[in-house]
Amino acid sequence: MNIRSLSRGDGVVIGAAVLLLIASFLNLSSYGGANAWQSLALLMSVYLAGVIAAALIVTARALPQPRKVAGLELGQFGVALSVFAAWTAFWAILGSGGAGVGLIIGLIAALAQAGAAVATPLVPALKVALIGEARPQVAHPYGTPGGGTQGYGYPGAQQQGGYGYPGGQQQPGQGYGGQPAPAADSGATAGGAAGATAAAGSPADFSPFWFAVPVARPLYGEEGSPAPIAELAPGTWYLAVEQRGAALIAQTQDGRRGILQDTTGIQRG
Repeated sequence: MNIRSLSRGDGVVIGAAVLLLIASFLNLSSYGGANAWQSLALLMSVYLAGVIAAALIVTARALPQPRKVAGLELGQFGVALSVFAAWTAFWAILGSGGAGVGLIIGLIAALAQAGAAVATPLVPALKVALIGEARPQVAHPYGTPGGGTQGYGYPGAQQQGGYGYPGGQQQPGQGYGGQPAPAADSGATAGGAAGATAAAGSPADFSPFWFAVPVARPLYGEEGSPAPIAELAPGTWYLAVEQRGAALIAQTQDGRRGILQDTTGIQRG
């Protein structure tokens, strides 16, 4: 899974699951004695339930198409399970008569996990990418420095001709795709370059180009399926091979092609 597709809310969910796992080995009572592994009901309904909830929420992001469990999507089931774990931990600590560190930390972690799982789709600060929107690397992002010709080529690879790509060695007088560019007259300025970029937006004059997305965006099948076939992640270059109205036909590094419907803010290579 591409870690750049994880949000800050997902990071809180994962961190809370780790804390729950640690708390399961600590004393449940302030008087000492058993931990959660010696109380099967509490172990399954709070501690392992929180760990499983985190796994479901994170796994849901890695799947190209949503999967359902008991009528709920995998991520929704994980959110519901995290809320159940927090609810059970709350009543367990009320009925303990002397809560130990294991119960206290377990309750705090379960509440944090449930809160993050529920609030992530609603709070913009939690939807921000966990790693951050780093600018895509131009020099050798996929290969070793000084690598040779690599066929279909990624940005920064040492290629001759072929599709235009960031950092590539293009021949003078060539546009995207290795096609001869119109000769510039003596009065050409930076405005001419802007005009050429605008012309590339026309389907009739379209030339393939590399681009990166500012945030994670779904890629839909060319046949018009409503379910995404992949997710484009920030910090990775993708190839635009065709334009359909305001949308682009994009190709991923593993060769899959689909429709990118939201092209706002993309960075061209």
